Amino acid sequence: MSKIAIDYTPAYEQGGGIGRYVRELVDALARIDSETDYRLFVAGAQSKSLPPLPGHNFIWRPTHLSPRWLTRLWHRARLPLPIETFTGSIDLYHATDFVLPPVRNHTRTLLTVHDLSFVRVPEAASPRLKAYLDQWVPVSAHRADHILADSTATREDLIELYNVPSEKITVLLSGVDQRFKPAAETEKQLVREKYKLDHWQFIFSIGTIQPRKNYARLIYALKQLRHAGLDLHLVIAGGKGWLEDPIYKAIRETDMDAFVHFIGFAEEKDLNGLYSAASCFAFPSLYEGFGLPILESMRCGTPVVTSNVSSLPEVAGDAALAVNPYDVEAIAAAINQCVSDSTIRTQLVERGYIQAENFTWERSARQLVRIYESLLN
Repeated sequence: MSKIAIDYTPAYEQGGGIGRYVRELVDALARIDSETDYRLFVAGAQSKSLPPLPGHNFIWRPTHLSPRWLTRLWHRARLPLPIETFTGSIDLYHATDFVLPPVRNHTRTLLTVHDLSFVRVPEAASPRLKAYLDQWVPVSAHRADHILADSTATREDLIELYNVPSEKITVLLSGVDQRFKPAAETEKQLVREKYKLDHWQFIFSIGTIQPRKNYARLIYALKQLRHAGLDLHLVIAGGKGWLEDPIYKAIRETDMDAFVHFIGFAEEKDLNGLYSAASCFAFPSLYEGFGLPILESMRCGTPVVTSNVSSLPEVAGDAALAVNPYDVEAIAAAINQCVSDSTIRTQLVERGYIQAENFTWERSARQLVRIYESLLN
């Protein structure tokens, strides 16, 4: 029986983004593979704080050492402490978060690179994190036996920016959880009450509060829409990030204080109601490795406005209005169409249901199992 270790640390540490990606993928693996011996490595965790295991063939391999301390040991002190120190003897290690730790010579390695936004949109990255990723992601990419990219756009970036051989990279698309569906009125009312959203007609957006999400331009677009007579609010769900000043400056300059609402990190159980209650979902990001919220919104029957850059056209297909994310007027015009044009709105909702059906976690997990098998064989 093959022994495969997976870095579960992002799933333990992060509510959204990469954390959700790792959680959903591991849960899907458990549903389709009951034979492989899986070890879930978690940095900075105590056994008593870990959630229930996803399957009988999974075991926890936690360490009290935090991710920050492991980074210091592995990448600053260059200590060749192999991951097997924590996982035990394994055949394959799957690093799920950009960077590969030291491994023993016989262990095969798989690395997930979600995006290269820190290279493509450097002004939107935290300088300290960018410096770390700039140094260690290309090293890890060339060390790994194989790489998973979240999208064709990320795969092409790896080839162009890091000169990684194309045959070394496989695109593993994310899925969208089947629990996302149009919410009943009672569910929508509950999230409105919980997050103090009154009965506003609102644009919804989600993601860490940071420049890459393009919230500042979305706020300027909101001002245009309100000046055009649309009584819209903007609701943003996301944890505190970095380089936030331009976002708050945009609110001050537009006098949109009363109409922009940061609700913090929204619990996953509330997302279905939030997507469904929104009149439009806006995701005008400057760069994304995938863009899972687009599909979640589509499954909830809410029309989507997104960007025409990076992976987002791959995810959205013809089921969203795609705009230049640097063009405030284009963002405003697309949102106006979603909210005001019933024909376009109906068309986008119908196409969205169809588009979202193309992405399932089971499909992703089956592809991942095949990749594991090919590496081990």
